[in-house]
Amino acid sequence: MNSKERAALRAQANPLEPIIQIGKEGMSDNLVNQIDDALDTRELIKIRVHLDTAPEAPREFADKIAAATESDVIQVIGGVIVLYRKRDEARIAEKKKKRGSGTAKATAKKKVKIKGMRARQREKEAKNPYAKYDRPRRK
Repeated sequence: MNSKERAALRAQANPLEPIIQIGKEGMSDNLVNQIDDALDTRELIKIRVHLDTAPEAPREFADKIAAATESDVIQVIGGVIVLYRKRDEARIAEKKKKRGSGTAKATAKKKVKIKGMRARQREKEAKNPYAKYDRPRRK
């Protein structure tokens, strides 16, 4: 990536808010997965590193994250990291396919009709004719 492209991406990232924060826990697998998913959907993201509590410097985090997610570090200013990765539709489709198998969302959802008190009472009376006498009385 040349400097003109990097400058254009810095300009695009300027109004963005950081969507991920790194604190005292540092880097974990879940954090890398979140960043990877965010890069799939947004391409350009900002990450905030809390300087007081983070175990490493923001530049070190930026290099590690970029290596783990195969992205480019656009800039590191203070505690803010800007990352970019071009959207790859094949990778996104593969992730969706891998996640979709075996989950509740992949199977068709069962339609549930919520019944009111009167409908439940009618069903009860249809099954048992003596249930009419169990009706709650109005006062």
